[in-house]
Amino acid sequence: MNITREQVDALNAVVTVAITKDDYKPQVDKALKDYRKNANIPGFRKGAVPMSLVEKQYGKAVLLEEVNKVLQSSLNDYLSSEKLDILGNPLPKQTEDFNWDTEDYSFEFELGLAPEFDVDLGAKNKVVKYDIVADDAMLDEQVERIQKQYGKLISKEKSEAGDDIKGVFSNEEKGINSEVVITPEVFRLKTTAKKFVGKKVGDVVTVNTKGLFDDDHKLMEYLKVEHDAAHGLEVDVNFTIEEVNTTENAELNQELFDKLFGEGNVTSVEQLKEKIKEDAEQQFAQQADQKFLNDVTESLIDNTKFDLPAEFLKKWIQTVGENPLTPEQAEEEYAKSEKGLRYQLIEGKVITKNNLQVNFEDLKAYTTIAIKKQMAQFGQMDPSDEDVENIVARVLSNQDEVKKLSEQMMSEKMLGLFKESVKYKSKEITYQDFVKEMSGK
Repeated sequence: MNITREQVDALNAVVTVAITKDDYKPQVDKALKDYRKNANIPGFRKGAVPMSLVEKQYGKAVLLEEVNKVLQSSLNDYLSSEKLDILGNPLPKQTEDFNWDTEDYSFEFELGLAPEFDVDLGAKNKVVKYDIVADDAMLDEQVERIQKQYGKLISKEKSEAGDDIKGVFSNEEKGINSEVVITPEVFRLKTTAKKFVGKKVGDVVTVNTKGLFDDDHKLMEYLKVEHDAAHGLEVDVNFTIEEVNTTENAELNQELFDKLFGEGNVTSVEQLKEKIKEDAEQQFAQQADQKFLNDVTESLIDNTKFDLPAEFLKKWIQTVGENPLTPEQAEEEYAKSEKGLRYQLIEGKVITKNNLQVNFEDLKAYTTIAIKKQMAQFGQMDPSDEDVENIVARVLSNQDEVKKLSEQMMSEKMLGLFKESVKYKSKEITYQDFVKEMSGK
């Protein structure tokens, strides 16, 4: 056997695998003997079929199968020994007049090679790392929400602004029948909100769904319609009022503080706000980190320049699915996947260059912390080590869970690296302004 490589250019190569009779004949002979032992041909006892008849009936199929096995094995060994970093899989070059009646064969494969490039994490960029703070307005809003949540519900005859109105949105033609609790302020327009003020139990208010809320997705929540149906929905719906209630806010006293945070842990409104601020900013930090990670990713894709073997990849895309794609379909799929492929290569380079690894002990410790946090959410504040270890063992016996947790850990390692190495600008911002940044408004 002889394997040679012709370098077409920096990103493309052709590998030729030359196979001689000596490379495959022993395997073919063994396979035909096995066929002979089990062949069931009329007129012959099992195992006594003449080899010439077995070769005539099965010889070509066995030859094709065994040559293909030798070919694939030798090609894989070659790629591994040569340490070739390929994209996709080798593509066999089609030969219309290939002759299987000879004893020696030559096969050609096209290779798409990964490009050589470097990733400069310290390069100049426009990435901003946000520090989201809970401002006084948010804290006051959260305190009021807590007071309302733990307040006393009072039934009313007529609705006013700020009241909770329980009722049913309905439209028979569209199959809408959704019982919800709303406040008039939830609607996008003040004119719509006014329709619900001064109403009594049994009254019916008719509104149109077009522009009813500031986001059409809220139609899914309030009208219980599917995602696709919510977009552009323009029908009249009736809201039949069943209850009108207002809430007498709970007093900000020690009884409420103890109910929220345990006895004696919070003793004043100032401490209450400090606790709300601390909890909120922990959650905000996770959102800010995710945006930072996304923004660095986008920056690396934009600023790390390298070519890809595009024509090879398009040809490869045509062959990888259950059904072959047309060149036009492959072109479209390549356009969709090119950005993701570029980041996979960049990410791989960053991981290798900075020796980022996830070993089993790290994964076990990470899973243990996650399990304890989850148990705490359900009131199990001090679980036994044995209980935690048993749960961790069950989780890590699931390969899908291991994959997911490993990806989460690697994402955190990448985030830590980016915080240390990327030259970003820091910006303190309120959560409301952060949401605007996220939405591009």
